[in-house]
Amino acid sequence: MVYDVDALLNHINRIRNEIGHEEVNIDIKEVLYDKDTNEMWIITNDRPDKSAIIGKGGWVVGRLREELQIESIHVESFSDFLQKEYRMNLSLKKLNSFVKENELDYGVFLALNNLIDILKIKLDNLYSFNFYKYFKGLDESPYHYFEAENPTAIVALSGGTDSSFSLILAKKLGFNPIAVTVDPGTIVLPKQFKQNIDKLVKDLDVSHEYIEVDYDEIIEEAFTGRFHPCGRCSKVIEDTVYKYAIEHGVPIVIFGDMLATGSQCINEQICDFEESDVGRIREIDEIDVNAVSDVDGNIENNKIIRLNLPASLSVSKLENKSLTSHYNLTKFKGFGCPLLYEVHKKFPHMKKYSIQRILRETRSGVLEPGEALDLIWSFYNTD
Repeated sequence: MVYDVDALLNHINRIRNEIGHEEVNIDIKEVLYDKDTNEMWIITNDRPDKSAIIGKGGWVVGRLREELQIESIHVESFSDFLQKEYRMNLSLKKLNSFVKENELDYGVFLALNNLIDILKIKLDNLYSFNFYKYFKGLDESPYHYFEAENPTAIVALSGGTDSSFSLILAKKLGFNPIAVTVDPGTIVLPKQFKQNIDKLVKDLDVSHEYIEVDYDEIIEEAFTGRFHPCGRCSKVIEDTVYKYAIEHGVPIVIFGDMLATGSQCINEQICDFEESDVGRIREIDEIDVNAVSDVDGNIENNKIIRLNLPASLSVSKLENKSLTSHYNLTKFKGFGCPLLYEVHKKFPHMKKYSIQRILRETRSGVLEPGEALDLIWSFYNTD
């Protein structure tokens, strides 16, 4: 269903006038309405038009939603969609070339083609694609994605929304995934995150394993105030998951990275582990493979495909939360783990580096400015 744009503009300006906002000229490109979900999408030409419809503190769009009796109104700018469309086309090009140029196991070939299929469908429904509605429709129809006979992917599962979203997609797209959680103890992985993990893998019927790791050195360094813990923590998680995949002969590792879009969404890598379990990860394109002869004497056994699943589909945090909300997972406010909270408390200057991580996602369009502000404010709001 399509709403009349002029009537909607008059409605918006009436609300703006009633709550004391000035009347402005707003350009709306398109308005879409989904009767099944009672959701509306208002697509503006640019972000200033989007801001005018949302209003200060969200008052305008809030009143509009109440008066139209609509469950949810999504206000998006066409300029943002142009960026998202461009990134998804880059992902599509990379995935197509990757499948064409590599000799892949049939299960990997099948799952990656499922990913390519949903990427095309999302591109065709750029404004209103909804992951939950799409997969629900597949579940209720004779058509569905075939699942690989053997596990083709290890999903790094932390219990947060990004990794949970990745596991749901991996399962729905037929990767037949195994979920792996790196467990350094409650200072990094509190019990409420484990509760989310246990619930999700049970609901999805996915095999799962906790791997205990020693974080004493990372914690000790973090409390010197000289190192931000997130980078070192990510490195240990990546190395642990890569090593698990190699040892179990699973060809793909999936991370919830939302920034490695376009050509960086999928890469084949060689993992070289020393006795200390510290991994040296190198992309195939950057290596003279003939010169690499010291990786257990067998390069093929140490090849891993890294797939940044949310990034391949140019997923936003809003889309992420929209899908994971249907799995009744506990929602957590703020940013980071208990270790990071304690580091911020003891060394306030470390907040700067955490804020940089948030702003990086904001610049990429993954986080809306309002979402970013809430996360940053959580560093200072101790109520």
